Amino acid sequence: MSATSIGLIGMATLVGMILARIPVGVALGLTGFVGYAAIDGFAKARLVFGAVPLELSSAYALSVLPLFTLMGALATMAGLSGDLFRASNAIFAGMRGSLAMAAVGASAAFGAVCGSSLATAATMSRISIPQMLKAGYSPALAAGVVAAGGTLGILIPPSLILMIYGIIAQLSIIKLFAAALIPGLVLTGLYLLTVWLWVRLRPEAAPKLPSEGKAQAFRLVLNIWDVAALFLVTFGGIYLGWFSPTEAAAVGAFGALLLGLLRRGFARGDVTTAFTETTRITANLVLIVLGSTIFSYFVVQTGMAQSVVKSIAALGLSPLAVMLLLIGFYIFLGCFLEGIGMVLVTVPVLLPLVISTGYDPIWFGVLLVIVVEIGLIHPPVGMNLFVIRTQAPEISLGAMYRGVLPFLVAPFLLIAMLLGWPELALWLPRSMSLN
Repeated sequence: MSATSIGLIGMATLVGMILARIPVGVALGLTGFVGYAAIDGFAKARLVFGAVPLELSSAYALSVLPLFTLMGALATMAGLSGDLFRASNAIFAGMRGSLAMAAVGASAAFGAVCGSSLATAATMSRISIPQMLKAGYSPALAAGVVAAGGTLGILIPPSLILMIYGIIAQLSIIKLFAAALIPGLVLTGLYLLTVWLWVRLRPEAAPKLPSEGKAQAFRLVLNIWDVAALFLVTFGGIYLGWFSPTEAAAVGAFGALLLGLLRRGFARGDVTTAFTETTRITANLVLIVLGSTIFSYFVVQTGMAQSVVKSIAALGLSPLAVMLLLIGFYIFLGCFLEGIGMVLVTVPVLLPLVISTGYDPIWFGVLLVIVVEIGLIHPPVGMNLFVIRTQAPEISLGAMYRGVLPFLVAPFLLIAMLLGWPELALWLPRSMSLN
């Protein structure tokens, strides 16, 4: 049997294992090891992969994962999201749909210190949905805007998926963060525009609420100055070259701890819980990266990446047609696989194809995250919707699906913008001469 045939069998086996809910890291590692052994023998596979854990344990780039995860966990436990929502609501006060717009703004701000879509969606569900329902908002709008806003957590830096993509693709995490910043802000604006159009076309979906007054609004916005300072110091330090990503993550984690203590936002045991949760998530992420590294060795050995590049080149498709084909493929995968699984399974095979068509891998990383975002809010998986369902069981899944459909237009518009104007993502990292 040829190496390519073994590779195809391995890919099919891997997808089957992931669909069977076998942990992604285990599925990747097991498939990679067995597949490599089938090509080059068990003895060589054991020799090659025996060194992988040692190599990863000394990889400096991996230390960014637990530190940014800790920053997000501490920010969540400190209750920063509540102040962010109130400040965001003060900014939009007096407008129809102000609470929904506040949910988008707070999700973007919280994502900037969290890095996780599911955590952002869960946190904003607890804070904003009860207030929207109490104010007479449509359950569909309330659930849809929180599900969509939650996706900002993996686009606006720090993004766990971008970090994992950078590690797997061996790209600069600083450049990836810089490339994602402007598209993240644009997507935030598109979500706000979606809310504005919704309540303009269906005013009954969001009753207009009275403004709290300029003085109160100013006080609420001023109350989050320290959160803004944490973001500016952490990520401004990265963009200005003061910190490496790992150093910035350490500064951010310490800053989140300090904010929680000064604000007295931690309840008894919260800090311990944050460290415990960070340990659990980090162990899972490291297992995933380990499995992905083993799987990447297998992919290289099979020659699948080169075969894919040659097969697509033989079709004579334009670079744009190839990219549209890949986007459609990823959207299809999003119906069955969660985001990290999609990235780890496909990037080793498809990134060489992307580079061969002339697209920048930094640009592709941002595009990939946006496509993953679509998978987080469209059926049948739509993980953000199921997270919201656990926090707001009074809203039916049918209402959630109806509510999220208008927001799906926004990421597709952003994809079109990136295809038409790649500089939307590439201008910032290029202009800042980031390394």
